[in-house]
Amino acid sequence: MLKDLAAIGAEAGALLKARKQTIAVVDGSTGGLISASLLAMPGASAFFLGGSVIYSMKGRRIALGHEPGSLRGFTSATEPYALEQARLIRARHGADWGIAETGASGGSAHPLGVASGTSAIGLVGPDGIEASVLVSNESNDRLANMQLFTQAALVLLRDTLAR
Repeated sequence: MLKDLAAIGAEAGALLKARKQTIAVVDGSTGGLISASLLAMPGASAFFLGGSVIYSMKGRRIALGHEPGSLRGFTSATEPYALEQARLIRARHGADWGIAETGASGGSAHPLGVASGTSAIGLVGPDGIEASVLVSNESNDRLANMQLFTQAALVLLRDTLAR
């Protein structure tokens, strides 16, 4: 499965390179798999500016550099929240694109009550482009969910870039 993720990441990376555009990533319950899938491609430094695995409120503040309280109106693992995180990571890195995933991969209770197997992915790009997707499979299989969420994020990125 990791080879499959790297293959989709390479397709997205090739599109970013062809466009001479860059990306920054927020991995949540994917645990870094979105970033790793994009970085598996040789020459990824041409398009990958950076990212963070955000797993706490303090980590979110550090990685995204937002003002305290500015995300108070958002709910975890929702498309609006994922889009806002994508906007923030894009701005933080000065990237053309920002992608963010927020969810609950399972295996233990999410601190905010998000159901296992639920993930929201947000993508923000130049010229006001925004896309998002909600993945919900009600599975508690942590590794399978991490891979499923990563695949959904990479496919959203690739397909948006291919338009």
